[in-house]
Amino acid sequence: MLSYLLLILVSLYPSISGTNIAVTYDAASSTCTAAISTCIDSNVTYCHSSNESTSTSFAEKLLKRNAKGIKATNQKMSDLIGSVSEIKNTATSNTRAIRELLEQMEDLIALHNSSTSSPIPTSCQEIKNKEPNSPSGVYALATNGSNINLRYVYCHMEELCSSGGGWTRLAYLDMTDATENCPSGFKLYQSGGVRACGRAYNADASCQSVQFPSNGISYSQVCGRVVGYQYATPDAVQHGLWQNPQRYVGGTDPKHNNINKAYVDGVSITRGSPRQHVWTLMGGVQGSSIAYDGRYNCPCSPGSTQSSFIQDFIKNNYFCESGAGTTPSRIFYTANPLWDGQGCGTLETACCSAPGLPWFHRNYTATTTDYIELRVCGDQETDDEDTPVSFYEIYVK
Repeated sequence: MLSYLLLILVSLYPSISGTNIAVTYDAASSTCTAAISTCIDSNVTYCHSSNESTSTSFAEKLLKRNAKGIKATNQKMSDLIGSVSEIKNTATSNTRAIRELLEQMEDLIALHNSSTSSPIPTSCQEIKNKEPNSPSGVYALATNGSNINLRYVYCHMEELCSSGGGWTRLAYLDMTDATENCPSGFKLYQSGGVRACGRAYNADASCQSVQFPSNGISYSQVCGRVVGYQYATPDAVQHGLWQNPQRYVGGTDPKHNNINKAYVDGVSITRGSPRQHVWTLMGGVQGSSIAYDGRYNCPCSPGSTQSSFIQDFIKNNYFCESGAGTTPSRIFYTANPLWDGQGCGTLETACCSAPGLPWFHRNYTATTTDYIELRVCGDQETDDEDTPVSFYEIYVK
């Protein structure tokens, strides 16, 4: 009987704290901070703050930070702990202690039910609006307005992309984590400690795609950043006519102006179906010298001929860098990451000083619940060019 009661208690407590607390863990210092009106991710490491007594349990410290209902819950928890302790110390009859424990649990359940009667937030922006001082961290959000189906997401509560906090993270990949895997279908590149995810082998143009649902979140802004690397000889948005003029009737490459095709050697970020352009991250062939007559260099490089045929759906919403200085070869360039604005060649001054770099930002006039899609693309075979990505994070609000 006692074991059963304790199991109920352990099961009940996370659901109570889960609707009220957010935890941010700092691995470097082995400390964490908490905030009320949010929730705990079960994967977040439990720890104690350096300025609090280590004799106080993690659960009690979190409960004490609430301003209203948590204080009452904390008292009930203390009563329960006392009852359990009494049972432990009583060798004979413990009927009275069990009865008191049941009564206290009934009160705790009632308190929990009353505290969760209001709808659980569906976005980080909603949390930010209700609790302006909420810190960045992992929160529980309702899926499509349902309090039953919860998901745990990271909320960025500070300013991002020159816009206030309340950003919901839809996409995240960090291949510096050795336990992280590439999205399904992507090829893993590894060299010199760098791990990145690119196109699966293809003998022609292709894109490798991964989608990130919004889970019903209505948003009007997209903010994110991507870190990639150059493999072999990507050439940004070079027109396919340069390479194979005999293949294209009328002097146009059908891929070039089609957002659904491999229109870029780089990364295409779109939203919804039909696809609507968000941002393009291009890989140029080299950054310190003109390639041929400039046809292979980034559109933002001086002397590049690509500036005259950037697609209408891209406009100025792009970044472009090269990971190679001169004379590129069919190797994986790991010394100079793409789209970070660093290590730029002599021809990339304008490219590497693009506004916002490394963060891209789109602000739309209307809201949407579209999914976000990230595609790694190339208009030639993968052995000739690729721009595998090692890191990305994309937020909406």
